[in-house]
Amino acid sequence: MREFVFALEYEPGSNPVADILAEFPETQLRSLSCHVTTDTLWRVDHISGAEEALDAVADAVATADYFADCLVRRDCRGEWDTRVLDRSTETLILYSYWNRTVACTSIPHLALEHFGDGLIFETTWRGRRYQWRLILPDDAKLTPFYETLEAEIAETAGVDIIRVKDTDASGLDMVDDENEQFLSSEQESALRAAVEHGYYETPRAIETYELAELLGIPGSTLSYRLRRAEAHLAGSYVKNMPFTKLPQSDQ
Repeated sequence: MREFVFALEYEPGSNPVADILAEFPETQLRSLSCHVTTDTLWRVDHISGAEEALDAVADAVATADYFADCLVRRDCRGEWDTRVLDRSTETLILYSYWNRTVACTSIPHLALEHFGDGLIFETTWRGRRYQWRLILPDDAKLTPFYETLEAEIAETAGVDIIRVKDTDASGLDMVDDENEQFLSSEQESALRAAVEHGYYETPRAIETYELAELLGIPGSTLSYRLRRAEAHLAGSYVKNMPFTKLPQSDQ
């Protein structure tokens, strides 16, 4: 089996759920289950956070002009039903059922078309970052899927590959992507460009939006890749620092 983890970074105003989660950064949406057929999608999601944020999410998914997972959005005309299965002050569980049209698609539908049946989906959504984890067949070809996904979300979001690896049944637990050993190729490219164009000079020779334009990616995607790269480098530096014994107190 192959594990493929990637994240979408939504631009402001491009997705109502992302806008709410960005406004309430302590709020998290994660999937409890996600299933897909050629024409339908149904899923159960657990949302945790402040009561005001939960109210806003519930209202957004019930009244939006398009289903939250629809990538196209342009005259989608898909039919969906979202219901509250459980609610407390700090948690909300939603059930959603979506009937596709020829004009709309989603990540699970794209995965089904490229990889076939028997897929496993896990999602975590914080702020504008919507992370997907797919468990795929051993022989899954990722490049055609990735290129199709990039083309579908080009106007609303950036996509960043986090992890691709072969796995087995013993390795299917969710892995914290902050503990990855290496930078992804996207993070390395962003970091290299930032250094080459003077982003880390004082004062800066280039701003984030200018560097993003040069790289041809959304500013939010560039910021995310740089933050991930910086966090990795800082963590590696501290981890490998020689141990310095603190002076003992006289008391």
